[in-house]
Amino acid sequence: MSSITSGNDPAEAPARVAPARPRQPSLAQLRAFVAVAEHLHFRDAASAIGMSQPALSGAVSALEEVLDVQLLERTTRKVLLSPAGERLAVRARAVLDAVGALLEEADAARAPFTGVLRLGVIPTVAPYLLPTVLRLVHEAYPALDLQVHEEQTSSLLDGLAQGRLDLLLLAVPLGAPGVTELPLFDEDFVLVTPSDHWLAGRGDIPRAALRELDLLLLDEGHCLRDQALDICREAGRTIGTPVTTSAAGLSTLVQLVGGGMGVTLLPRTALRVETSRNDQLATGYFADPAPARRIALVMRSAAARQGEFEQFAEALRTELRSLPVRIVRD
Repeated sequence: MSSITSGNDPAEAPARVAPARPRQPSLAQLRAFVAVAEHLHFRDAASAIGMSQPALSGAVSALEEVLDVQLLERTTRKVLLSPAGERLAVRARAVLDAVGALLEEADAARAPFTGVLRLGVIPTVAPYLLPTVLRLVHEAYPALDLQVHEEQTSSLLDGLAQGRLDLLLLAVPLGAPGVTELPLFDEDFVLVTPSDHWLAGRGDIPRAALRELDLLLLDEGHCLRDQALDICREAGRTIGTPVTTSAAGLSTLVQLVGGGMGVTLLPRTALRVETSRNDQLATGYFADPAPARRIALVMRSAAARQGEFEQFAEALRTELRSLPVRIVRD
């Protein structure tokens, strides 16, 4: 009995050999070719890029072999680009330009205080500290491209975690994982009242006074609201005592105070800006120890630019000494 086998039997098919991966042109080969394309002369091209003429000729020949394309037409008197060479010379120049740009960017990345710095700031800090921050960057770090984003704390922390932001300027402690706080300063809270209020102008206000005051605070989501509520709880204010939320920003809040609707708490850095536009306002100061908040720069733990951010924090502490704050160092 004879048997017939099909020519399509996989067992009899010859093994397939994966094609060899084509060789890649080297930067030296591309540089040699571009030099010849520009000078159309081997000696001049070799001199321009600091190669010997035999090495340059060999590099161009190797490139032709790698690409399997004739790039040059060589005669005894001159060198011409082939049609393919004219097309590929454009591509080769673009590759070399891109590599040059890559190396320049790497150099810039290694240099401190260059490139983009995306700084996130909370609204109760931005109007009062940004003039100092911007002046420092302008004078000390002119090559730094500072981009400022004003958002509430939760949004800033999310942006830092996702890489949308590089550094934050806000109130701490945060209790958030994966971040490092670089403290800058502590500042006291002051009581802002109508000018005819019984606490107006006092310098020894006990915290217990907060128990019964008509207190105006920011809307939900502002960390300053949470800090003020914590101060009230520490003063013994009961949950049943209402706290009126009336404004989305400190400027509006202060004007409501000037209109006689209640009192509010302001951080010292905001006092001059927010109270100078209304002569119906007065300020009262708490007895020691006054309620306070801490402001810090916040970065991702083990951030690639950690050393740079630490230097920035130290420079900022120096600049902030003129403000009514207590500078804090690690």
